Amino acid sequence: MDYYKYEQTNDAQIQEYVNPVISRAGGFIVDVKFEENQNVKKGDTILVIDNREYVLQQEQTQASLAKAEAQLVVLGSTINTLENEASSSQAQIAANKAKVWKQGLDYDRYLKLYNEESATKQQVEKVQAQLDVDKSEYRSSQENYAASVSKIEDIRAERNVVKAEIQRLKSLLNRHKLDVTYTYITAPYNGRMGRRTVEVGQMIDAGETLAFIVNDDTDKWVVANYKETQIKDMRIGDEVKIIADAYPEKEFKGTIISLSPATGSSFSLLPPDNSTGNYVKIVQRIPIRIRVDGSRKEIDVLKVGMNVNVFASKKHS
Repeated sequence: MDYYKYEQTNDAQIQEYVNPVISRAGGFIVDVKFEENQNVKKGDTILVIDNREYVLQQEQTQASLAKAEAQLVVLGSTINTLENEASSSQAQIAANKAKVWKQGLDYDRYLKLYNEESATKQQVEKVQAQLDVDKSEYRSSQENYAASVSKIEDIRAERNVVKAEIQRLKSLLNRHKLDVTYTYITAPYNGRMGRRTVEVGQMIDAGETLAFIVNDDTDKWVVANYKETQIKDMRIGDEVKIIADAYPEKEFKGTIISLSPATGSSFSLLPPDNSTGNYVKIVQRIPIRIRVDGSRKEIDVLKVGMNVNVFASKKHS
């Protein structure tokens, strides 16, 4: 290789997405279905948490939901009964109104006869008493109808409350069903398992990291930290050559996909401040992200964290 044609650095490492496997539910581990470094497919179950408590919560919510739905049916039946009673009360009002009207006519007639001395006072009093009874029954039927209507409105309001409770219980049931699914932890994508940190019988909390998985569905890339004096000829899309320390006889191809907007030291926890103390100029390094090209089978030998040498062409000079 004509090294003078390339900008070279050995400050470079292989990178891949290494993600933690995190539990969304707490409990005791009852089964661990993977070993370190094992290949897994998306959807494979890798851990199982004791789900009995979550299932019981789900069953309790299902029972509460069934009770609320039954209560809604009972309230609907009660409304129908009260509506029938209200219709009966309306009919009774009409009948009692007619009775009052007829008895009123009889009272007027007997009162006229009494004034003409053709009827006795006892007859008039008897007719008047019956008129008072009919009026009382008329008022009572009106009150019964009003009470039935009021009860219907109350129960309709209660039905709305029960409907809202049913909706709440359905949402809670869905949440409990979701919690049950969380007790089966599956691989989020095709990949390889890394370090394992749990065993059967271990108690874990929600949000706890249980293992690590390397994503096989994404590209591998190299982060090459070039000196600031080396990057003037580098462009996105340029091809580069990569040689791993582990495989010095094999050459891999890569493509520059991005240049960092700042030096590596600028992203450190305590970036340098050259305005204080004695100033010593240090050549800074710019992280360059390079996609490793080639088939998955070809580049699978490159593992995360491996040291590599990167050679970028000077063709733009």
